[in-house]
Amino acid sequence: MVDQKEISHQAPPLRLALYEPDIPQNAGTLFRLGACLGVPVDLIEPAGFDASDRNLRRAGMDYLGHVTIQRHLSFAHFENWRQNSGRRLVLATTKGAVSHIDFAFRPDDIILLGRESAGVPEPVHAAADARIAIPIAAGLRSLNIAIAGGILVAEALRQLDAFPAFGPMATKDK
Repeated sequence: MVDQKEISHQAPPLRLALYEPDIPQNAGTLFRLGACLGVPVDLIEPAGFDASDRNLRRAGMDYLGHVTIQRHLSFAHFENWRQNSGRRLVLATTKGAVSHIDFAFRPDDIILLGRESAGVPEPVHAAADARIAIPIAAGLRSLNIAIAGGILVAEALRQLDAFPAFGPMATKDK
């Protein structure tokens, strides 16, 4: 049994936020990432696809039951919630000021990923507490958003020593 005092003193978990995602398959991949690594996902709407529960289930396969997804009607709603919860907003952007490897993640961080087609608008950039980038080869624009999300979440969890406990994986072949 876990002591309630221990729970109340634990740092809030790292979160991943998707800003108005365009591609349901990428959103589904990121929901699966959140499920497998125990990272809650914030979906900032409107999405560029039908984000009904039915379509999210299709994109997230059978992993949606294992991830905490919090929907926000707009960035303004998300930002109000974030500020009230005292979390730091870390924007992943090709215009990042620091490499994700050199950035010191905190447990209360929210890693924000922009739209695949356009990133985030200037007011969202301005609201971010930090802007980070993943170094890539010269002359190339960017990584796929789901791959970038995986790299950033993995680095943050590594720094925070917050990966789920290692153990046997469930398989369908039993």
